[in-house]
Amino acid sequence: MKLLVTGGAGFIGSAVVRLAVARGHSVVNLDALTYAACLDNVASVADSPLYAFEQVDIRNRAELDRVFDTHSPDAVMHLAAESHVDRSIDGPGDFIETNITGTFNMLEAARKFWLSAGRPEGFRFHHISTDEVFGSLPDDASVKFTETTPYDPRSPYSASKAASDHLVRAWHETYGLPVVLTNCSNNYGPYHFPEKLIPVIILNALAGKPLPIYGDGSNIRDWLYVEDHADALLLVLERGALGESYNIGGENERTNLELVQTLCAILDELRPRKTGSYSEQITFVTDRPGHDARYAIDPSRIRTELGWRPSVTVEEGLRRTVAWYLENEDWWRALLNRDGVGTRLGIAT
Repeated sequence: MKLLVTGGAGFIGSAVVRLAVARGHSVVNLDALTYAACLDNVASVADSPLYAFEQVDIRNRAELDRVFDTHSPDAVMHLAAESHVDRSIDGPGDFIETNITGTFNMLEAARKFWLSAGRPEGFRFHHISTDEVFGSLPDDASVKFTETTPYDPRSPYSASKAASDHLVRAWHETYGLPVVLTNCSNNYGPYHFPEKLIPVIILNALAGKPLPIYGDGSNIRDWLYVEDHADALLLVLERGALGESYNIGGENERTNLELVQTLCAILDELRPRKTGSYSEQITFVTDRPGHDARYAIDPSRIRTELGWRPSVTVEEGLRRTVAWYLENEDWWRALLNRDGVGTRLGIAT
């Protein structure tokens, strides 16, 4: 297939691009190259004849039409989004414009192309979303998000993603656009932008800085290794039922405190401090507004219907991630120096 991947220079998008090219798909990477994007993330496939890049903002409808007309993709994988909750609290406007208006533009550009191509049977619009649209779960291991869980977003980020999910479903029901949707749990792994929790902990630890944990660290997340997620996304694109959504989870629930303690133990082994443990740097900070208590996904549908389940445990994935950051300082150092990211995070650059 020829895939149009939006946000393909970002964290999850680049994992999809790398895997898709490795499997023989042609990929058009459409990315605006905002602060969190990095073409180094796809450097391993940049010279492939299967790869093309378009620097386009999904808020620019005319440019989207041009890209569809130029490349005639067989399918769209729409990952481009503003995704950092803290940033959405400080400045929600970009999240509304990119996640809602940008998704509307993508749907309309895809619909125009699909109709002009004669409604090809194999065309797919795959919208990639988050479990945060479902709100917060109680501390009860038997209760998890399913595909039918009512939406209850609590932050500007999750509200904007919920809105985009509803648009995609509406374009399927109203116009017949062939869509599939996925909602994933927290991703982690190589190429994760330094402002997210796991990279912040790794890089602060190496810099001798405090390891900040919101509240008392009891918030629970289900952690999904990014390369597992990319594998699941391609599977849903190829075999998912039209108009359906699939929850993709790592089946790895951990409290934030447990997660950070695991990272500290791995760093103690792979890059020990001169004295003591990195866990001595753990610092509890004021909780963020509207902080959801727990996310956890029930992945029964994707496991039963498509035969997928995660291959990487959180312990193995965190070890791979720490090792990657230790081996790729040039990558993250360049991002810390970009637009004052390191200064804002309080990490020495």
